[in-house]
Parts: sequence; C-alpha cells; structure tokens
Amino acid sequence: MAKNLLRGHCTSTPLRRGKPFVDVNCAALPEHLVESELFGYEKGAFSGADAGKPGLFDLADGGTIFLDEIGELEIKVQAKLLRVLDGAGYYRLGGSHKVDANARVIAATNRDLEQDVKTGRFRSDLYHRLAEFHLQVPPLRTRVEDVKALAEHFLHQQCPKAHFSPDAMKALERYSWPGNVRELKNVIFKITVNAPHEKQQFRAVDLPAVVCDLPEISADGDAQEGNLQELEKRTILRALEQSGTNQKKAALILGISTRTLRRKLQYYRTAGPDGDQGGRGKSGKQQRYFRITTDIPVSLTNVAEGGGTIEVTTTNISWGGMAVRSPIPLKHGSTFELTFQLPGTSTPLESKAELAWTSPDGMAGLTFVDLHPAVKKELQQWLLTRASAEGCLIPDQSS
Repeated sequence: MAKNLLRGHCTSTPLRRGKPFVDVNCAALPEHLVESELFGYEKGAFSGADAGKPGLFDLADGGTIFLDEIGELEIKVQAKLLRVLDGAGYYRLGGSHKVDANARVIAATNRDLEQDVKTGRFRSDLYHRLAEFHLQVPPLRTRVEDVKALAEHFLHQQCPKAHFSPDAMKALERYSWPGNVRELKNVIFKITVNAPHEKQQFRAVDLPAVVCDLPEISADGDAQEGNLQELEKRTILRALEQSGTNQKKAALILGISTRTLRRKLQYYRTAGPDGDQGGRGKSGKQQRYFRITTDIPVSLTNVAEGGGTIEVTTTNISWGGMAVRSPIPLKHGSTFELTFQLPGTSTPLESKAELAWTSPDGMAGLTFVDLHPAVKKELQQWLLTRASAEGCLIPDQSS
C-alpha cells in the first residue's frame, strides 16, 4: 500500500525551522483518549484529572505536528481537527477558554482516503483541507531500484563489513514486499541477529523462504505459467514424493482411489512433453525423478536422536531427494538435517530430509522436505547443467 503525505496548517505559516516537532501515531492513541491527547484537558475534566495537561497541539506551538495514520481518527475528532485547521480556536477537555493553535500540520496514512470519503469513514472537507499539498510515496514493490540501497543500509547497521551475494540481492529485488520498508528492515534484522559475528556474506539461502519462494525455472529457463492439468500433475507427483513413491499412501494423501491414481500416472507415462499422447522422450513421472549419478559426501544429523551426526555418500541425486550409502543402518521414520556440497559449487547446502526406504546392502533413500527455495533453485540448476553436459534429456521441472 502506498503511503500518502498531506499537509495543512492551522494559521499563518511563519518560518518553523528550529521550532518544536511533535510526532503522533494516531492509530496508537487509545480511542477514549484521542481528543484529550491532541487538545489537552483541564483539572477536574474527568475522574483522575488532578491537574491540567497541555495537548500535543500546544506542544507543537510555533512548529510542526505530524499526524501519522490520520485515517484512523474517529469522525468526532475529525470535526474538531477541521476547525483547528481552519484557524479557529479550540477548548481543552473541561476547559472554558479557547486556545489558539499555531502549528503546521503534516499527515500521513496508508489508507485510501478518497475511498474512505466515499464510504463516509473520513470527512470530505477535512480531506480537502489536508490535501493542499499531497505527496504519494509508492509501495516498495514498484521501486525496485531502491531495494538494494535500503537493504545494504539496514545490513550495514547490523554487520558493517558484510554484503549480499548476487543471488540474495536478486531475491530481495524480486520479492513484492507487502510490508514495504518496515518488512525489509525486519527481514535484514532477523537474518543478522543470529548470524556468526565473522559472517561476511549473506546468500539467498540465509533469507526467509517466503522471500525466495519464486516461480520455479523450467528446462528452457522460462518461468512456469502452468494450467489446471499441470497443477494436478505436480500435486500428484508431490504426493508420491511425500509417500516415498508408495502409491497407496499417495492416494490417501490426495483423497482419491489407488485405481484413479494409477490411471493418471499411466496417462503421464504415455503423454509427450506437451501433454499429447505422442509418447516422445521421458514421461512426466520419469522426468520428475530424473537422477544424476554422483559421489558426494553428506553429513546426516538425526533430528530426533540427540543430534548425532554420521557421514554418508550419495550414489545419485535428484531434486526430490538422494540415494545414499550408509555405514550404519538408518532407522525408519527418521528425519535428518543434511549438509552437502554439489561438485563445482563454492558453498555447502543445507536441507531436511526424511528416510523413504532402506535396503540390506546399506543403501537408503532420502526425500527432501521443507527445502529452502534458494537451495531448491541451486540444486535444480546444477542438475540441469549436469544433464545437459552429459547429453541426457533435460527433465521438465514442471512435472
């Protein structure tokens, strides 16, 4: 939502440099105290008023009062504020003498006041009185060029010597920032507060998953649009992942019969790359489980059993999981924290995985869960690069 700044004034406008500046958050004022806070009250005005108190307009005399979130004011207070802006004096709560205000008024809101005027929530005469000068600050999502400067500023406040990697900055610039600058500042604070003191670079994987959760990249590099059929196919294949390719369990997850699931999988096996029945290339299910044979050391930390760590080695890896050779039997139903580094890359990846299957010869299958979008993207890109280099059919990631 855009931020709107509006300026009005109470009386004449002398130079106000060096004069008081009073900052008021109208949304934070208790509903029953708004009037007394803005305009003050006299002794005995209400129970507990043992002495008079000047209002915020009194404190801003000769200077400026900033009314943030002015759209939250009640209609009754709006009427009194309008009189003040028109230059009329006002009475403090319980008072009998008029007080003249001499303050410049700047107001801000993230509400659509023009719409509030139409619905009767905000007075039209007050709106037009305030809008002598109107400055609209666009939302951060429309100011992509500002994200880099703001993000680096907030980062250097917490970690003066650190910087963002290109993939992290790209993720920050692509995110829509519904909470605007405040959300950006909070995200930077969260990733730095628990970071090691000596950390010099923050990558996309260090950012919250929601910031990096962008459309996946298809084999030709374009963002997926998808349709209902593709959505159904991805949902079915995701359920197969979660069930360790057990069709009965996958059907239960999906709420369909095993027979229906098998029929749909048979259709995907015979469908061509564009969904026709040409049968060219790998089927959707084959592509989804396309694996690269590779020998990568992996550290497995058992989440449930005291954090014990063992070293295993992959035999193959896909974007759904990996097959590993373990020196000791792995317990069924276990969840692990994984740390591994893809060949040709400079930094290790971290993820969670569940044990999907084991065999007597020490082999085991791990299915990725809660994979960070940045990790997923890096893994997918690595798999595509390896598949292309080895002359394999590049898998369709939309499957």
